[in-house]
Amino acid sequence: MQEQYMLPCLNKKLFGFECMGCGMQRSLSLLFHGEFIAAFKMYPAIYLLVPFAIVIVTSFFYKFKYINKIINGLAIASVLIIIISFIAKKIF
Repeated sequence: MQEQYMLPCLNKKLFGFECMGCGMQRSLSLLFHGEFIAAFKMYPAIYLLVPFAIVIVTSFFYKFKYINKIINGLAIASVLIIIISFIAKKIF
């Protein structure tokens, strides 16, 4: 029911193959509904992207000593997981 309100993947519609962000909306929806394992299977990077977003929003209001290192670490880890899961999805 909720999938009718989700944005379609423009890359998939135009070129016929999934992009590195395909599955993120469904994974976030599954996460909000408490289906944690299904959310991870749908898009493994969701568990780093949510804290990453929280840290970025929090950094606008509160300044921490090591906030830049935390943001950089989460960004690098998120990108690596996105790339690895994308490649794994194509291979398997």
